[in-house]
Amino acid sequence: MKTFETTDPKVLSEVLELLAETTRHDGIPPVAEHVLLHLRHGGDKDDRHIIITDEVDGKISIVGYAHLDLTDQVEGPSAELVIRPDYRGKGFGRALLDHVSELSGARLRLWAHGDLAGAQHLAESRGLTRIRTVVQMRRTLNSPLPPLQRPESLRTFRVDEDEAEWLALNNRAFKDHPDQGNWSERDLEIRKQEDWFDPKGFIIATKKSESNKGKMIGFCWVKIHGGTKHRDHDHDPIGEIYVMGVDPDSQGQGIGKEVTLAGLHFMQDQGIFSAMLYVDAANEGALTLYSSLGFTEWGRDVLYRRS
Repeated sequence: MKTFETTDPKVLSEVLELLAETTRHDGIPPVAEHVLLHLRHGGDKDDRHIIITDEVDGKISIVGYAHLDLTDQVEGPSAELVIRPDYRGKGFGRALLDHVSELSGARLRLWAHGDLAGAQHLAESRGLTRIRTVVQMRRTLNSPLPPLQRPESLRTFRVDEDEAEWLALNNRAFKDHPDQGNWSERDLEIRKQEDWFDPKGFIIATKKSESNKGKMIGFCWVKIHGGTKHRDHDHDPIGEIYVMGVDPDSQGQGIGKEVTLAGLHFMQDQGIFSAMLYVDAANEGALTLYSSLGFTEWGRDVLYRRS
């Protein structure tokens, strides 16, 4: 078992291949997007990267990886871990989780993506219980979409112009959200550097008045998985409603539905046949909105915590 504050290029390459192999096997990524971004671009100083290896025929290979985030002093450390499919059920997952628990203490939180049976058993066997569920929803884009009601109020994100105003809006809209709230300039810049970033898929809703020429009041940010820039995927491209938010002062006016629908139109215009998104299971308003737009539940991610 080895722990790194940062990963050297060889270790990084093996870890990314492990994550890709597991994604192909399970049909879902084993870690959240921010973990991949930390691996590619560097993360917080309190990140830990833990690997577990095995030796076969004299060759040492990485068979498990865990990401440990120690930055949240309020909620406590959080971890995500993955074991290579052919090494599951052999004690490697238990060993990796026990090591992470030693590093993090009694307040550990553990994400299980996909809510797979093996992850359920591992978490429960170590005294962890569910405290949060995030639902993945999907819908087809093969049929015509309803027309936009207020297209004149929509525009696309302007790089090097909109960053400050958008960050302020995002952090207001997600003030109490554990993942999307309190974004910094660096959080946005890292995502702008990703291959999937396309300002044409970053849709802004505005409201004009006598005092301004178009204040941001909502947005829908689309991410395309498996597009022409992502040849490492073995599935058809799929569009994601990456983030959708509305200014708290403008809620209840249908803005969320309009920008989401605009995001779906953008996907369809790109030749995408399927859309997805993530939403907290406790967010009844968002679930109702997305259901009204044809989304249905496809899978779940679960957050566990020590009892």
